[in-house]
Amino acid sequence: MKVIVGLGSCGIAAGGMKVYDKIYSLLENYGRQDITLASTGCMGMCFAEPLVEVLDEQGSHIYGLLDEENVLDVFRSHVLDGEVADQYLVKSERNDCTNAAFFSKQVRVVLSRCGAINPEEIEDAMELGAYSGLVRALSMTPQEVVEEVKASGLRGRGGAGFPTGLKWDFALASQADQKYMLCNADEGDPGAFMDRSILEGDPHSVIEGMIIGGYAIGATIGIIYARSEYPLAIERLELAMEQAKEKGFLGKNILGSGFDFDLSIKQGAGAFVCGEETAMMASIEGQRGMPRIRPPYPAERGLFNQPSNINNVETLANIGYILNFGADDYRQYGTEETKGTKVFALAGKIKRGGLVEVPAGLTVREVIEDIGGGSSSGKPIKAVQLGGPSGGCIPVELFDTPIDYGTLAETGAIMGSGGLVVMDEDNCMVDIARYFLDFTQKESCGKCTFCRVGTKRMLEILTRITEGKGVPGDIEKLETLAHQVQKNSLCALGQTAPNPVLTTLKYFRHEYEAHINDKKCPALQCRALISYRIDPVLCTGCTVCARNCPVHCISGEPRETHVIDPSICTRCGNCKAVCRFGAVIVE
Repeated sequence: MKVIVGLGSCGIAAGGMKVYDKIYSLLENYGRQDITLASTGCMGMCFAEPLVEVLDEQGSHIYGLLDEENVLDVFRSHVLDGEVADQYLVKSERNDCTNAAFFSKQVRVVLSRCGAINPEEIEDAMELGAYSGLVRALSMTPQEVVEEVKASGLRGRGGAGFPTGLKWDFALASQADQKYMLCNADEGDPGAFMDRSILEGDPHSVIEGMIIGGYAIGATIGIIYARSEYPLAIERLELAMEQAKEKGFLGKNILGSGFDFDLSIKQGAGAFVCGEETAMMASIEGQRGMPRIRPPYPAERGLFNQPSNINNVETLANIGYILNFGADDYRQYGTEETKGTKVFALAGKIKRGGLVEVPAGLTVREVIEDIGGGSSSGKPIKAVQLGGPSGGCIPVELFDTPIDYGTLAETGAIMGSGGLVVMDEDNCMVDIARYFLDFTQKESCGKCTFCRVGTKRMLEILTRITEGKGVPGDIEKLETLAHQVQKNSLCALGQTAPNPVLTTLKYFRHEYEAHINDKKCPALQCRALISYRIDPVLCTGCTVCARNCPVHCISGEPRETHVIDPSICTRCGNCKAVCRFGAVIVE
């Protein structure tokens, strides 16, 4: 029997380390040296962390929402007595498991080893195919490797969706004594955690992709640009690199092929703009992270003015699979335009939030409702923000849109790196647009006037609207500014920054108009545009609201109807939160 505890960042944050320590002490106390205790990365079910998997003769049984107390029930029932503890079961090979739908439409290529191996043990990864793709690649010529990646149809998973094989072909064709293979692990989208989870759960998939890429384009040096806010991912990457060197997969004369490849990690300081490839290279060089004009493209003159190739984490994690199983196997998934699978981070108001991987072509609705389980609040879902601050808001009416690069672009959103934030009817779409624009405005490097100043002016208008100070003509100004920023910004940060504004204007214009013309927030979220009152029929005079009001704007005698003075009320919401009778009404 083997007991595995999920110790990705999500599991650790939920208390997974305490659960691990508890199981360890129980095994010690009961003298069960015959049972193996191990750890793994994110299993995908972040909504049920901490997770513990028990592997026995009947197969895999995963228990969720455990703590130091209830894990004792699981231990006694399953580990000691061999009886499945059904009340804590969240995934099983049995069809009647409550979360079967979470996995029913997933196809795990990138995530095939995440949650299935100990990311700190290279032997675990090798047993499930790690570095098999590298072995095959080294038996081929660099051009043959490039052609295999081309044939797979893999497109860059970092946002733009440029064909990966074509990108490699450009770098291979460039002549230079030194070339660089670069990995963009600077994941900065709010609500996104795909790259972090891959690096924590299966760092060998990215390392293998880097080595194969280096061989294909003729690079002998690889650099992974990772966010310093990802300490666990960096720690496991460094350990995996050491183990890969010991096995002969990294360093000099890899597997006796004559190919040399060294890999290192450069930690970024958290600038969102450094997710743009030319800004990332500037940061690696020790310069301020600012984009540069293209052409020349990195394949011609990249890092230190040498030919360079940049792919993101998820793109590289596909490479080993493609070389191991072949392009045709990979092409069986997806659509004509978008081959393979896509990893998404489900966040926001969704019941089963976590990490999922689906074949391209699945609809937004299938991901949110079938896999994610729908709304976590019980209220109707209004929209989903797809692609992070650079993406757009898709309304529920368009949830039957297939997930691929072309059809998503037609809605005004983008696939992006894979952040998917769900919003319900309580979310104000004007405020959502303000939030994302505030993020991109602060993260602008300031090089372009349109990005630096244009986003600032847009943010000022949006803030004014949410504060009840919007005036006729603001919507038109927003649209004009948005198109100017899109057209005249140098890099993708500025070019896509207006997307949340333009999509919310396109699909939720009535909310903007209500804010400006009626001075009302339909979602009842913008403080300046809402008011509180107490329903005299429902009020029992319990005085709880008055006692919890920080500005003492509620008056009334015990067991008599209370009243809110709107001239004093700060709309903090305390009264509504503490009222047990639903007497506080927000309008």
